[in-house]
Amino acid sequence: MNTNITLRDIAKALNLSISTVSRALTDSYQIGDETKQKVVAYAKEHHYIPNRMAKSLKEGKSRSIGVVVCSIDNNFVAQMLDGIDQYCTDHNYQLIIMQSKESFEQEKACVNLLYAGGIDGLLISPAYQTTDFDYLIDLQKSGLPIVLFDRLSDHINTHKVASDNFKGAYDATMHLINNGYKSIAHISSNTKLSMATDRFEGYKKALKDSGLTYREELVKFCDTSNATSLHQNLEKAIQELMALKNKPTGIFTATDQLTTKCLSLINQLGYQIPTDVALIGFSNTDLADALHPSLSTIHQPAFEIGNLATKQLLALIANKESEKYDTVLLDTTIQARVSSQKN
Repeated sequence: MNTNITLRDIAKALNLSISTVSRALTDSYQIGDETKQKVVAYAKEHHYIPNRMAKSLKEGKSRSIGVVVCSIDNNFVAQMLDGIDQYCTDHNYQLIIMQSKESFEQEKACVNLLYAGGIDGLLISPAYQTTDFDYLIDLQKSGLPIVLFDRLSDHINTHKVASDNFKGAYDATMHLINNGYKSIAHISSNTKLSMATDRFEGYKKALKDSGLTYREELVKFCDTSNATSLHQNLEKAIQELMALKNKPTGIFTATDQLTTKCLSLINQLGYQIPTDVALIGFSNTDLADALHPSLSTIHQPAFEIGNLATKQLLALIANKESEKYDTVLLDTTIQARVSSQKN
């Protein structure tokens, strides 16, 4: 039996008009405080639940946004989603989350499904495979507000929010150099997204500013599209690096997955960290202190990235005619631990 009360029920019980009850529940300035308090108290006592569909039809909005991420199974993404969720909840929006699993085709399928479902706007962190943004541009032209977060691209003009990847990579490489490691390898994902290219450029700039020669054989780009290829490619990359005549004394890794997996594989291959090779990388893992040895990381403001990206998207939804787009890059922080301590 459906016992949900309606606006009509509240109006009848309090001897008010339906429009007065509706305005009171939306905190309208047209309704006095005493009436508002009476309506809200009655609604709460009787577990009134607003009819989201009816409200959506009246406003011409679904009050839902779509979110597409690579995967929800890592801490960094989960922390960004937490920031998105908080802003949505505070502003009475619901979010629908889908995963691309680093596949461009799956990403397109996710976005098309969300669009068909009537979302008001889209937050997207593109898959590593994504190089073609035409389908997003077409949706944008059709009136769908879109904001890129975490993984950015110059191929689409919109609001974008991410970490300052260049500076984070520069600082991490300088951290190793200042701790006495002069032969530094770089391991990253084989993607053309700016996240990877900016981190690569930050690494090279730190070497240059320190008077160290860039060596191509110390750079490895791995396929991280699935767990099997990640493990195989990363293990091969580490073995090739450590087999070099002039092998690296330090390694800087560019993604959350690569960083924690690299620590594990170096240990499995029998090398001592940081005695044989030091390690620092981008990671928001909560377990960095508990790992063996404790892992030095570049920590990204994940919650803030998600929160700010959502704020920008809701602003776009409210004003679709916006002609000025902002790219916001938030500072990272180095959390130094045993894996990169001075040798």
